[in-house]
Amino acid sequence: MGRAVAQRIRILQDDYRNDSSQAAQALARLRRGIGRQATEMPDLWGLVGMEQFYAAQPDDRPVNEAEVLRAERAAHVAVTLWALHQQSNRTKRMHVPDGASLGTAVRRLMPGTDSDEPIRKRFVRAGTATTFDVLAQRLRELVVLLRTAEIPLDYGLLADQLEHWQKPGGPSRVRQAWGRSFHAHRSLADTGQPQGEVPEHTEADAGTNETKDQT
Repeated sequence: MGRAVAQRIRILQDDYRNDSSQAAQALARLRRGIGRQATEMPDLWGLVGMEQFYAAQPDDRPVNEAEVLRAERAAHVAVTLWALHQQSNRTKRMHVPDGASLGTAVRRLMPGTDSDEPIRKRFVRAGTATTFDVLAQRLRELVVLLRTAEIPLDYGLLADQLEHWQKPGGPSRVRQAWGRSFHAHRSLADTGQPQGEVPEHTEADAGTNETKDQT
């Protein structure tokens, strides 16, 4: 799922940053899907990466309705949140396939001042969501903050985690991954690397990194 979502976003993101009017219209349509059920939005057919997901399935594999529903919901939330994140920013990529989990992105939001605690509380609220719809809403609140700070996120990884969250035992494992990445993050200043935009990654990098933080 994550690879399909990352591929779909990469195409839209590149076109949007190249001032494609069709891509701009697609992002506007995607943003209208935020907070809606995937099954309610036929206008988004062809935009969230499900074609790539199906193309990757073996021809002789029977359709598992529960698996498909999880994938549809995860793709819908991930791609619509990316469209919100990328809104009005044509200079930087807000999806970067670097394997950084949500916890890493949120930690980058925290400058070490009094504003850290409200951000941490929003992150905790997302981690303690008890339904998928509530989780999607709380992720939206965090994405708005990430957009303002121009901090990117690996939306392929997020899609994989959203799919996994819906499985038995999934919420606790995803919370563990988010918490671990939140605590383990070290700023560029801490590592001695120059500050600046997160470096671009190749498509080959995406294939190896999108599965991080799944255990």
